[in-house]
Amino acid sequence: MHRYELVIYWSTDDESFVAEVPELPGCMADGKTYSEAVLNAQDAIDEWIETANELGRNIPVPKGKLAYA
Repeated sequence: MHRYELVIYWSTDDESFVAEVPELPGCMADGKTYSEAVLNAQDAIDEWIETANELGRNIPVPKGKLAYA
């Protein structure tokens, strides 16, 4: 499991919870429940990192909320 910070909120438009990963640009997931959004975000993080590795891109080290304070 990766330790990236998640920002989770309810989207009225999508009628689901959205989990964004601020340290990984464009990485986000959703789910009908809070827990589902978190689990889906973990999968999205795995896929983001896998793709970054395949493309030879830099993978940020998780810093959490202190990176944005």
